[in-house]
Amino acid sequence: MTTPKAETTTTARVLAGLRHDDSSVRLRAALAAGSDPDPGFVVPLVERCGVEPVFHVRDMLTWALTRHPESVTVPRVLAELGSPHARARSQALHTLSKIGDRSVWPSVPRTLLTDPDDEVARTAWRTAVLLAPEDEAAELSRALVSQFGRGGRETRLSLSRALVELGEPAVAPVRAVAEGHPDPGVRAHALATERLRRDPEAGFAYAVEEAKRAVSLGPDGPPGEEE
Repeated sequence: MTTPKAETTTTARVLAGLRHDDSSVRLRAALAAGSDPDPGFVVPLVERCGVEPVFHVRDMLTWALTRHPESVTVPRVLAELGSPHARARSQALHTLSKIGDRSVWPSVPRTLLTDPDDEVARTAWRTAVLLAPEDEAAELSRALVSQFGRGGRETRLSLSRALVELGEPAVAPVRAVAEGHPDPGVRAHALATERLRRDPEAGFAYAVEEAKRAVSLGPDGPPGEEE
């Protein structure tokens, strides 16, 4: 039988572990917090998510939070979406996607879809695809296509994948940018997304090269080529 004193000692050890300089100690502390949930762990776990530099530790912190009651974790995680720190915003979005409660979507600021930090924006796109209701898919698609041409390869691939996963509601907005945007880079990104939707097995790199070629050749393409 576990005594109150033993429980207090275990809790103190977990809380101290979350603040430890050694990432392996922090990992074990997060594992312990998820293995034996306690409402007193939620705030320290969320706070650690916002500053934790090691990816696999952050992932364990999120797992630990998913082991706690949503009524306790969700309000605290939602509050982090307004943090001035990009890592806190990004990890809060990731945690919400893992919790998977679609009812929280109205509380997610739409500004995160265009967040100036690329990692936050990428996480927001993935989370939006998972949590947004079907009747908001068209509106979400229009918000996402406004980000075409943004960032490097990883960011562009994340955006394309999100739009492909949205399915039919994203087809028309993507096509409109691919056909009519004045910026060749933006148009190429939209074309690559369209090609990736049509042939997911082709891969993003191939789709990008084909899109660049199409943009450089203009709307008519080489003689004899049909779309």
